Amino acid sequence: MTAAREAGQAPLVSVVLVNYKGADDTIEALRWLREVDWPQASLQLIVVDNDSQDGSEAAIRQAAPFAEVYQSGDNLGFAGGCNFGVRQAQGEFVGFINSDAKPDPAWISAALEAFAEDPLIAVVASRVLSWDGDEVDYDDAMMTWFGMGAKPVSELSDESDPLPAKDVLFATGSAMFVRTEFFRRTGGFDERFFMFYEDADFGWRTNILGHRVRYAPASVAYHRHHGAMRKFGDFREMFLLERNALLCLYKNLDDDLLRTVFGGAVALAVRRANARADEQVAIEQGRQRRPAQGVLEGGSLTSSSDRPGEHKVRLSSPFAIDDFVQLLPELAVERQRLQAERTVDDAVVVGLFRDPTNPLVNLPRYCQAHDFLVQVLGVDQAMSGHGRVVVVTDDVISDKMAGPAIRAWEIATALSRVCEVRLVSMTAASLKQGPGFDVVFARGDDIRRHIEWGSVLVFQGNLLAKMPWIIQTDRIIVADIYDPFHLEQLEQARDLGPIKRIDGVASANRSLNQQIGRADLMLCASDKQRAFWLGQASLLGRQNLATTRQFGGLEQMIKVVPFGLSDARPVQRRHGIRGSVPGIGPQDKVILWGGGVYNWFDTLTLVRAVAQLAQRHDDVRLFFMGLKHPNPAVPEMRQAWQLRQLSDELGLTDKHVFFNSGWVPYERRADVLLDADVGVSTHYEHLETAYSFRTRILDYLWAGLPIVATTGDSFGNVLDSEGIGIGVPPEDVDALAQALETLLYDPEAAAAARANVARFAKQFRWSKVLEPLIEFCRRPRPAADLALRRLDDQVMLAPPLVTDVKRDLGLFVDYFKAGGMSMVVSRMKGRIRKARRR
Repeated sequence: MTAAREAGQAPLVSVVLVNYKGADDTIEALRWLREVDWPQASLQLIVVDNDSQDGSEAAIRQAAPFAEVYQSGDNLGFAGGCNFGVRQAQGEFVGFINSDAKPDPAWISAALEAFAEDPLIAVVASRVLSWDGDEVDYDDAMMTWFGMGAKPVSELSDESDPLPAKDVLFATGSAMFVRTEFFRRTGGFDERFFMFYEDADFGWRTNILGHRVRYAPASVAYHRHHGAMRKFGDFREMFLLERNALLCLYKNLDDDLLRTVFGGAVALAVRRANARADEQVAIEQGRQRRPAQGVLEGGSLTSSSDRPGEHKVRLSSPFAIDDFVQLLPELAVERQRLQAERTVDDAVVVGLFRDPTNPLVNLPRYCQAHDFLVQVLGVDQAMSGHGRVVVVTDDVISDKMAGPAIRAWEIATALSRVCEVRLVSMTAASLKQGPGFDVVFARGDDIRRHIEWGSVLVFQGNLLAKMPWIIQTDRIIVADIYDPFHLEQLEQARDLGPIKRIDGVASANRSLNQQIGRADLMLCASDKQRAFWLGQASLLGRQNLATTRQFGGLEQMIKVVPFGLSDARPVQRRHGIRGSVPGIGPQDKVILWGGGVYNWFDTLTLVRAVAQLAQRHDDVRLFFMGLKHPNPAVPEMRQAWQLRQLSDELGLTDKHVFFNSGWVPYERRADVLLDADVGVSTHYEHLETAYSFRTRILDYLWAGLPIVATTGDSFGNVLDSEGIGIGVPPEDVDALAQALETLLYDPEAAAAARANVARFAKQFRWSKVLEPLIEFCRRPRPAADLALRRLDDQVMLAPPLVTDVKRDLGLFVDYFKAGGMSMVVSRMKGRIRKARRR
């Protein structure tokens, strides 16, 4: 029990049971509810007697004086009885449990823990087992294209390996929880259903309204199967199932899918009833099922008077269809209202159907018709359940990829398992296909058709600044701001002179403001980064009541999705350094610099530390994995030139310090990483460092390498506390040399670091770090504050912050010196084109 509950602060939970001629079951369920792990003072037990007229009401009142018993005055069905009970509820949450079920002690507490995960979780689905707990009755939900819901059959899992929590289409009414306010606001269960599929309809409605139904495996109930249904005949059950399936479809499908499948669903309902009746006849006569011509012999319906049970089964679907038509005028009004309020596309919702083309009934004649309709109507394609996501990067997609391209590639790979994905590079793409997605190169107006193809746009870099028309589209936009490139510009543009440096930083700020101002979701690399972006987003007005209501706070709109590492273990197919790089032998001690060399890194202190080490250890080797960035738009920086100069001056080049002048292909990086003994990353102390997330460190973790790095960034500050390496102060040659020496030449220290790296690295698997993005793309939704107001165009499309004459004159001089009047004219034309695009 949590401290809050012990202190009497547990929220009030109301539990509703509907009784119909089952007092003994209901009394037993109430007694079990008295045993749950929840304060009785915070528990309201409500029983609705559905006009049993068998003494149930009095019996329950006498046996369970702690419960509130209400008489409905009529048999309202399960749906109406539950709604009646919720009208009496005082709790913040309402639980529903069948009268022939019993709760596990943690049934309530586990459900409320699930609600706490996200304010958008409006319904929690309990796990339901058989009464003895030896069979699974519910641990997932399935919906078919013809409107019948089901619970997929699954084996009882080992308790030591609990089933995962997940989003589902609907909870089972036999054991579930709702937020009381949401249930009332959305109309509760549709009482026209009476019983059967009212829970499926409510869950489906919850999803299309942009809320979540969350399966909570620790919230368990035990159920006697269909105890209440013994009071009804087969015809009544089949009639309700057939009619309510059509109700579910008509109310909840969008126009396109409804037009595609509804006619087929009606036809299939008739075939299903006939096939069931044929099966009943065959069983009764103790012979095989009738011939395919069915019930007609000599042009007349045979044996209807001799077999009244068969006749009722055969008519269950026609009666259901007729009743649906009778309800159609009022259904049409409700459908129009519901579809106008929907915020989630069917392309996303049908992803929760699990197995939409499952025929459910295993009768050959019926299955033949089902399969034919699926093929003719194109149900497989219509119910694919894949939203369309476009991932856009400024970086080069090729066999040699840098961090931004790798991140975009891994995002596309992960999302392709749940969505239809297209990866677009605006620079170059030599690869045309990824694992489950297409790769394209596009720029300019060609980008438009790709963005219009998708419903969700995930991007990094300056896309909105280059193509501001995207801001005005209705696409759901995910801004990947894991790289605070305005802080990078403070260092990267240092060599360009003060005017260009000011302009570069201002341009980066404008670009990021556009992204933060328009995004429906933002991704960052760490909690520290999120706090940083929260400040910038708040200044742009994104901290508001609408955001708080939708996400529970702006911080939930900025998801921590760090750079990740491959789920597959690295495999070395050949040596990438030892024996491959002249001067580095099999027994040498190899220090690896795993990435590019940029102005914010301090490679000079590292080279001096290696020079110091080399005086004591002739076998020390430092290998720089790549100096030439694969993206031609990324210039070689001053730091890279100074690095080569210093190495040459100290006489280290090709003796103790080695350079790969190109770039290691992404698929071959393991060959290099697994040849190293230690991974290293050193940087200067400045603002970029404070909010950076060094992606090269992830490669070291993937390869199991001990790490030496400068303190100050996300990883440098945890090396010592996590035991995965050694952190050193910035620009401290002696401390850096000592740390490298320890991890290179102390076997025990190196072994301990490797063991800790193996443990620490698990949290950064791509499959884990991308979970927030995958979850969002399963059910993308626009940010509420953007739907309520369009951000001011002056904020979204702001002119440059530095537009004074002095700046322009400075640029004129720089351009004239670099390329004469022709370059000045060319730059002027470029600025005019950009202004027109705005």
